[in-house]
Amino acid sequence: MGRVNISNLTLEELEKYIEDLSEKKFHAKQIFKWIHKIGVVSFQDMTDISKSLREKLEENSYINNLEIIECQTSKKDGTMKFLIKLQDGNAIESVLMEYHHGYTICVSSQVGCKMGCKFCASTKEGYVRNLDASEIEGQLQTVQRYTGKKISNVVYMGIGEPLDNYDNVIKSIKIINHAQGLNIGARHISLSTCGVVPNIYRLAKENIQATLSISLHATSNEKRRKIMPIANRYSIEELLQACNEYIKITGRRISFEYALILGENDSYEDAMALVKLLRGMIAHVNLIPVNEIKDSNYKKSKEESVERFMNTLNSCGIVTTVRRELGSDIDAACGQLRKKYLENKI
Repeated sequence: MGRVNISNLTLEELEKYIEDLSEKKFHAKQIFKWIHKIGVVSFQDMTDISKSLREKLEENSYINNLEIIECQTSKKDGTMKFLIKLQDGNAIESVLMEYHHGYTICVSSQVGCKMGCKFCASTKEGYVRNLDASEIEGQLQTVQRYTGKKISNVVYMGIGEPLDNYDNVIKSIKIINHAQGLNIGARHISLSTCGVVPNIYRLAKENIQATLSISLHATSNEKRRKIMPIANRYSIEELLQACNEYIKITGRRISFEYALILGENDSYEDAMALVKLLRGMIAHVNLIPVNEIKDSNYKKSKEESVERFMNTLNSCGIVTTVRRELGSDIDAACGQLRKKYLENKI
């Protein structure tokens, strides 16, 4: 057996691991804090545990350490886009954004993506593998070390479909949320899905107070299938039934993401169809002027269309906002930086 990735263990798993090394269980809390709260990448930095234990850890385990390949910083708003190298040589992306309430990081959950959404660059280079929990949480640690900025909010909206990597994503949330770690409250964590219906039901029973975001992007099955292949597996009706069950179990509001595409889904009729779908639900709509990417015919809706769409929904009682556009002068759209990196490697 090879060395254990100790940064991928929950505190409970770490306690068992430390006991298996014939050491006292209380050391697990010290080690967990060093890795997840302080963010060290070397056992030798753990100054409150004995040299013998540090040597034993060095011999039997390792701390997952990610490497920043490239960082782009927006001159407009300071948004930072990171291309991050994993230990197996694969690359993922993270984005750090500044809001009035603090710093928010958008993390990846997979290397590549299977979902095939037509307007997203993440899927263009195909799917490679899931990230483990330490590679997800490690994006926060790596960016905090690089920037010196404390992250207060996390959104799972980077490369990959979080609910397609369910177990690792849930484990990473528990590590990020842990009081002995980064201690980021679950209400400051948002999880986005394009609609993996069975795992929405699973998530409802996890008792995690994170915000669920649904990437809807269309108001009919016909339109949704055209831009989102997941719609061939799960209809809008099945998706909304799962959402209603989630709300019933958790009492939590769902955020519906709706990327506005010129001439595709941004008409008054589309807005009224969305009102009809969501009326009566505890819901919020987040409108996103679509990011234009290479090899895609989809264009961003005009500003007046975005405003009209928002006003229509709000006037009908559906709370609606437009996502602030950040990093427009860098490769901030999900998957663009990784795509460029892979093209340069060929």
